[in-house]
Amino acid sequence: MKKSFFKLLIFIVMINSSFAQNTASEEEVIQLSKQKWQWMADKNVNKLTPLFDNKSVFVHMGGSWGKTQEINVIKSGGIHYKKADVHEVSVNIIDNTAILLNKITLLAVVGGNEVTNPFIVTEVYVKGINGWKLGSLSFTKVMSPEK
Repeated sequence: MKKSFFKLLIFIVMINSSFAQNTASEEEVIQLSKQKWQWMADKNVNKLTPLFDNKSVFVHMGGSWGKTQEINVIKSGGIHYKKADVHEVSVNIIDNTAILLNKITLLAVVGGNEVTNPFIVTEVYVKGINGWKLGSLSFTKVMSPEK
């Protein structure tokens, strides 16, 4: 009886520990995403370069490309992510992968024209030895902003 109770107690402690780690990781990814939006607005490629995995992909309304082109687009002002108003955030963590969904209204300058668009943005982060890296950033335009 004591062995069964002890095993149950250990199981409960492990579940609670796992839940706490997952919640902490979710908050860490949410904060990293917020920082990323600010770094993009500031055109801070020095912060973005190490965040973006070398194999990362970026999907926009006008095409898709990898890390180097995204950094160059931000640096040159080809796309200036002026302000992302985040209305909703959710995170799901599966093993060492975090899938974050943002409902945003994005104010940007694209090709010299200021535009505002509502998007659902999918961000995929992978946790490695050196922390979280962005593996994918995809913009899906929605019909109207949801606040």
